[in-house]
Amino acid sequence: MRWDLAQMVESADPDRITRRLDEMVAEANKIAEKHRGKIRALDARGLLALLELKDELSLKYEGAADYCRLKYSADSTDPVAKRLNEAVRKAGTRAGQALAFMEIELGELLRAKPALVKDPALSEYRHYLERIVRRIPHIMTEELEKLTMSKDQNGVSAWSQLQGDWLSTRSFRITVDGVEKTMPYGEIISLYQSPDRGLRREANRVVYDGLGKDDLVWASAIRAVCGDHLQVCEWRKYPSPMTQSLVDNDVEREAIDALMRTMEANVGAYRRYLGLKARLMGLERLGNWDIVAPLPGAPEKKYTWAESKGEVVSAYSGFDPEWGRWVGEMYDRRHIDGEVRKGKRSGAFCATWMSGKSAWVLQSFNGQMGDVYTQAHELGHAVHAYLGSRNQKPSNYEIGSCIAECGSVFGELLLTDRLLANAKTREERRAVLATVLDEFGMAAYQVSARVWFEQSMYDSIKAGKVLDGDTVSALWTAGRDKVYGDAVEWLPEMRWEWTMKPHYYIPNYRFYNYPYVFAQLFVFALYRLYREQGKAFVPKMRALLAAGSSKSPTELAGEMGFDIAKEDFWRKGIQQFEEFTAQLEATL
Repeated sequence: MRWDLAQMVESADPDRITRRLDEMVAEANKIAEKHRGKIRALDARGLLALLELKDELSLKYEGAADYCRLKYSADSTDPVAKRLNEAVRKAGTRAGQALAFMEIELGELLRAKPALVKDPALSEYRHYLERIVRRIPHIMTEELEKLTMSKDQNGVSAWSQLQGDWLSTRSFRITVDGVEKTMPYGEIISLYQSPDRGLRREANRVVYDGLGKDDLVWASAIRAVCGDHLQVCEWRKYPSPMTQSLVDNDVEREAIDALMRTMEANVGAYRRYLGLKARLMGLERLGNWDIVAPLPGAPEKKYTWAESKGEVVSAYSGFDPEWGRWVGEMYDRRHIDGEVRKGKRSGAFCATWMSGKSAWVLQSFNGQMGDVYTQAHELGHAVHAYLGSRNQKPSNYEIGSCIAECGSVFGELLLTDRLLANAKTREERRAVLATVLDEFGMAAYQVSARVWFEQSMYDSIKAGKVLDGDTVSALWTAGRDKVYGDAVEWLPEMRWEWTMKPHYYIPNYRFYNYPYVFAQLFVFALYRLYREQGKAFVPKMRALLAAGSSKSPTELAGEMGFDIAKEDFWRKGIQQFEEFTAQLEATL
């Protein structure tokens, strides 16, 4: 259950890797010396050669750079990993500074010669160039771009790293079956799905009581990240704090507004499910420690690593045999790290390996059904990476998060199909349906609360308020209650829930959360189409994932027959959630 990152580099010797990073910086500087000041005069063929050179540079040094980042994510306490992570942070900043001129001059070129965007010689890069055109009004001078990169390295990026490091090294004491244990964060959160209600409640209390004691750290970090973003918005002339994310995710504000209006108008669908779950659990009302808990009588199955692999590979194979082979290869080539240990980054992620035409997955595997779903989710990202790396160059694989989550959410639904088909008892069927409904509830509804919460932080800063721990907690609970109403009883310690996700702290990636809501509803709508069309749908899903960022989400949805600027479309995703709820209710 440990990955083998050595496959990414010619040698895992730290000195050789740092030399490789130095070579990356040197090559970036050579490109700058050769091309700075000359891009404005390029014709279509010259521009094509430059874009291909940029992609070649990315692929050439991807392995060494990502090796450093992934090694650190796997164990932030390892001195070698710390050294390499610091080396790649510095090298990435220096290389980025050397190439800062490129997008600036590209913007000037396209402003002067807009016809280049549609030139047949550049057809493969057409949408990449369209995205640059969209960024032109927000690009600063080369010197300011370089200064911003330097500022970030020891500013918001450092605050973000502090939050991640602090969380990954927290330990919590809790009594389990009469034995007092000390557990790292990645292990104790598995108790949130324990069949023992008292243990679930205590695990939540212990974790958030502990995190609340560090509110000075968490509030200082989030205040720095948010305050910095508002300053950058002024510099880049972004009309709102959300604009940068809209540009990066290649979506329009109209689509996201329609999405969030749909979520707010349909919180009742989630509250009805929570009420149904309370009835199934014999409760008048759920506690927050029950929201993702297993139902009473649910099979207390602990999955082995091999069993999880079998379920996930079979789920993907049933949709597309080639997808199944790719997913199996991820296990067989040791591209997944599932071991629970202190120092490991919390949560789970998948990192694309373009030059290796593959991917890497990190999670903390505790053998619960939720862990199997997490594995299916992250391996959906891997399938996306396999398809994208075989069909696109790096410039066309800068996928916004809205579409980046599509393969992963679809993978969860494929696993749901398999588990429901193989369920032998009513209790097994209930357990699967509750799992998929809980996942949707957290990824669509709870994450909507995060979107409203983030907006409220920026509004508060603009109003002159200081984001101390108590203020941030009040903003969080307001966003949370907008979703849950009085359907759930909350422990007072849950006011600190905003501390436990790196998602809130990622610098230069603000409004990280609405893409998860987007993907849930988008894919639930696609899933309804798949249930109607069967195997005829497979090539459509392959084409969507193979497109990378060569088409916008609006274009990709249009090819499926959907208009994402309309609330009617987003309602289709809610309807699929309601259908799963009805299937669960039918088991009463």
